[in-house]
Amino acid sequence: MIFTKVVVVGGGFAGLNVIQPLRKANLDIMLIDKKNHHLFQPLLYQVASAALSPADIATPLREIFSMQKNTTVIMGTVEKIEKEKKQIVLANGDIVSYDYLVLAPGARHSYFGNDQWEPLAPGLKTITDALKIREKILVSFEKAERMDSISEAEKFLNFVIIGAGPTGVEMAGAIAEIAHKTLFKNFRRINPEKSKIYLVEAAPRVLPPFPEKLSIKARKNLEDMGVRVVTGELVTDVTEEGVQVGDDFIPARNIIWAAGNQAAPFLKTLDVPLDRQGRVIVESDLTVPGYPELFVIGDAACAMGKDNKPLPAIAPTAIQQGRYVSKIIKKQIPKKKRRPFRYFDKGSIATIGTNKAVGYVGKILMSGFLAWLTWGFIHVFYLVSYRSRFTVMLNWVFHYMTGLRGARLIHKGLDEEMIILKQKLEKK
Repeated sequence: MIFTKVVVVGGGFAGLNVIQPLRKANLDIMLIDKKNHHLFQPLLYQVASAALSPADIATPLREIFSMQKNTTVIMGTVEKIEKEKKQIVLANGDIVSYDYLVLAPGARHSYFGNDQWEPLAPGLKTITDALKIREKILVSFEKAERMDSISEAEKFLNFVIIGAGPTGVEMAGAIAEIAHKTLFKNFRRINPEKSKIYLVEAAPRVLPPFPEKLSIKARKNLEDMGVRVVTGELVTDVTEEGVQVGDDFIPARNIIWAAGNQAAPFLKTLDVPLDRQGRVIVESDLTVPGYPELFVIGDAACAMGKDNKPLPAIAPTAIQQGRYVSKIIKKQIPKKKRRPFRYFDKGSIATIGTNKAVGYVGKILMSGFLAWLTWGFIHVFYLVSYRSRFTVMLNWVFHYMTGLRGARLIHKGLDEEMIILKQKLEKK
């Protein structure tokens, strides 16, 4: 028997929701991902803020599909797509052919043409990113403890988060809790409570996609937690010394980027129209124009909603798109008979800190403890494995009862960095 070959690039929410409904289909499915795991990105900030460990929110792809006999998992990086030949070229030169191709590679952070800022202001998209940020946050308190000058110590106790979408808001709230609660009695020469956390947003308000009432509520919650919120101002420069925001300069050694996304570079090899973020402008059935067998979904796709605006690059969008494409492939629906993809907005929710969150479902707005509890249940429900659900819930209960964060390990030494730092200070 000759099986139809389906290749899916990307093991995120979109990719998983294409493959899993096809477990009993007579298909030869191949999943290609440059990582060996599915990452639950909505909780990645909790790894960066030492509340969870990487294994709590990441599950090996081979484990996920170990019982799905028609699916093969390949770890590899896609170099280019040769759509005329119906084949993919991997970075090592391997060629993979397909009958159906689903591209769901996700996205990386974008610095809007200022890529030189990346080493100074890391983004948050992968486990590696999260661990770097976590280490930087924890090491900063250690460096501040060893500073002889109060002014120099203060630079390490200043944190700037650029971008006040859900990730930025959640990250700002988490750092505020670390400084004001978790590390409250851990140091002798510095007072972590005096840390200054800045959240910078170019738009007029935080959480721009949310209803204005919730944005106002979120800002108040953040400010009550000690976060200094700056809105309506652009970041014009990022240096080792800090961030230029409008006419003001914020001295800081801790800068986190949460301001924009950029699609995977290999999408350019499709030679089709892309939007400003490098996403493929897809047709109503999420295919590339002229190629009914080639789908682009998730953060890699620019798909229009009912209001003729691009759909939000969030997990619910990716999940719904994955299931839609899965049905087309399973039933082998020809192009002319495919119904247009319709996104159902189930609402959105963002947590700010313990007992603090804002969210909406349709016209129903919620905030405070109820929203926070709802946020927790939703995120646990969407975790892939039962082990992850149990571990995350256990960690959250521990954190809720004690205020402590269990993943506060620093893996590198500090003496070499302190020598370099002192040499720089002496030159000044």
